[in-house]
Parts: sequence; structure tokens; C-alpha cells
Amino acid sequence: MAAERNTTSEKTNSRLFLLIAMGMMSAFGPFVTDLYLPGLPALATYFGTTTSWVQLSLTSSMVGLASGQLLIGPASDKYGRRGPLVLSMILFIVSTAACLLAWNIESFVFFRVFQGIAGAGGVVISKSVAADLYQGRELNDFFSLLMVINGLAPIVAPVIGGFVMRYTDWEGIFIILLAIGIVLFGVSMHFRESLPKERRIPGSVFNSFGKFVPIVQNGGFMNYVWIQMFSMGVFFTYIASSPFLIQEHFRLDAFAYSICFAVNASGMIVGSRITPRFSSVFSALKSGVYGLCLSCLAFVAVLLFDGSFYLMETLLFVMMNFLGMILPTSTSLALTLERDNAGGASAVIGFCMFLFGAIVSPMTGFGPMITSISVMTLLCCLLALLFLFIAKKRSGQSA
Repeated sequence: MAAERNTTSEKTNSRLFLLIAMGMMSAFGPFVTDLYLPGLPALATYFGTTTSWVQLSLTSSMVGLASGQLLIGPASDKYGRRGPLVLSMILFIVSTAACLLAWNIESFVFFRVFQGIAGAGGVVISKSVAADLYQGRELNDFFSLLMVINGLAPIVAPVIGGFVMRYTDWEGIFIILLAIGIVLFGVSMHFRESLPKERRIPGSVFNSFGKFVPIVQNGGFMNYVWIQMFSMGVFFTYIASSPFLIQEHFRLDAFAYSICFAVNASGMIVGSRITPRFSSVFSALKSGVYGLCLSCLAFVAVLLFDGSFYLMETLLFVMMNFLGMILPTSTSLALTLERDNAGGASAVIGFCMFLFGAIVSPMTGFGPMITSISVMTLLCCLLALLFLFIAKKRSGQSA
């Protein structure tokens, strides 16, 4: 037994390396979005375009993040995790260079799709690697630690973006993204395969894509996916609207906005570290959804009744705390039900989440801003609550 453990450890990276590397990879897709958030108003000016077109660059990136996972997840179940991860980093380097050479907003939006696809590799494979190596409470603990590292991205990214915008323009931000892509390519080259050949899906690669059918037919798995998707709808509403809400409605500059965004994002780290203290993973998820609904109701009331900026900011921080509880727990509970198809299952989770984000983001730009934000926030949190009740009924969990 000892010899077997030693052989295994020789073939895999250390837990610390996996935490850091997979945390960086899983945060990479969102980092691509968050870093240039402070530059959205400036980007509209640079290309001489509208707010909706600039928000469409967010949407196109999320479409890439969603669709890319459907391709890369099953491919990683067939060919292993390392190869698709390395190829994803190469695609990111190429697509980021293309964004820097964009000649108008339409070409920029187009190249952002491929940036999203590249980012999808890190998102889906990081979850799959965790499911390859861990299970049960250990899997949930790994995901909660992953959320700590993952949560640093939305903290650091907009602050860096806001700082860069003081001295350069959006191109400076994308040069930084290009450099990060090169670093992560180097990290991916040192990653050791976590999925042995005997556990890969045999036959044609199309066999792995065929695994989507039983995955999405698994009602218990999909319940946790819906909970995560609608909860993250609150987050995507915030991402798409916050640059304009804070900079134009509340009259803060880009750097002050980036500080606010970073403070709010730190709430996700706090929430993720609370989850291991609960008696069960489901209890932590339940508390997260309940708390999110209550804080969203208070947040919407502040917006509609023209409350103070500081009260709104406090409620946003609280909302991010509860989202930090929902993300690792819903992912852990879902992947536990589809351990044998971890790559495909991770792809379904990511696809649903980012596709919904692509739908939500432009909707915040139509109609009066406060009304759009309020409607989308309430709709998303109430749908998450509905699917929590369904999940409790299916699993026989107590209220």
C-alpha cells in the first residue's frame, strides 16, 4: 500500500502546486473579464461606440467561456487533462494578441470569443483535476481553498486595471493579459497528468461528447447546476452594470471603482472559508442561498429608494459572501453525482453558468439602469431559491 501511494505521488503534482496552479487556471477566465472592467467606459470612447456594444464584448467572452467548456471538457475525458490545458493557453496568447490588433469594436468583440474559449480550458480542467484526485469532504475542502485563490482574481484584477488606466489605456491592460497568458503556459507545461489512461473514455472522441446526454438527464446533478447558474446570475448582473452604476450614477472614478470591486470580491473568499464549518455541504449551500435572497432584497430596496452609496456597497459585500458559500458547495455536490464523467460534468456546469452570464450581461444595458439591475437581481436569486427547494425534496434533506 505504501509503495502504491509513493508511485501515485511520483505521477502527480503536490497538493500545494495543484491548489496554486488550478486556482490560477480556474480564475483565468473571470480574470480576463474583470481586469478590463474599469476600462469599459474608456473602451466605448476609443472605438466611438455605445455602452451596449462594449457590454457585448463581455457577452462574447462569456459565450466563448461557455461553448469552450463543452468542447474542452469531453476532450479532456478522452485525451487527459494536460494536453487540452496546454492548447488552451496557446490559444489565449494568440487571441489576446489579436484583440490588441483589433481595428473596430466588431473585430474586438469577435476576438473576445476566442479569448473566452481559451479561458474555458482552465475553468473546466481545474474542476476536473479536483474530481480526479479527491472526493467527499476532501473535495469540498479543496474547492473552498480553490475559491480563496480564485477569489483573488476579482480582487486584484480591477485594482490593476484601474491603476493601469491612470497611466495608459485599454491596450496596456491587454498587454498585461498577454504576459499572464505566457506565464500560465509555462505553468501548464509543468502540470502532471491527473487522469490515468485506464480511466479515460475509450473509443472515438465522440463517445465522450455522447456522455452529455446522461449527465443532463441526471436530475439531481442538474438541480445543483441550476442553483449555481441562477446565483451567479446575480454576480453577472453586478459585473455588467457596476462600472456604469458606480462610475456614472455614483460619480466615482475608475480607480475608486476598482477598489470597491476588490472589496466586494473579497467577500467571496470570506464566504468560501465559512463553508467547511457547517455540519454538511448541503447545509452550507442552503444557508448561502437563503442569505443571498435576503441580501438581494435589501440591495434592490436601496437602489429603488435611492439609498446611500455606502449602504449599497455594504450589501454588495454581504451578497458576495453568500455567493462564496454557494459556488464551492454546489460544485462539490454536483460533481459528486457525476464523478465518472468529471470533465463532461464540469463542462455542463461551466457552460450553463457562463451562457447565462452572456444572456444576463447585455440585459442590464436596456431600459433604465436601476430598474434593469433590480429586475435581474430579484429574478435570479428567486430562481436559485426555487431550485434549492427542489433539490431538498429530491435528496430528502431537512428544511
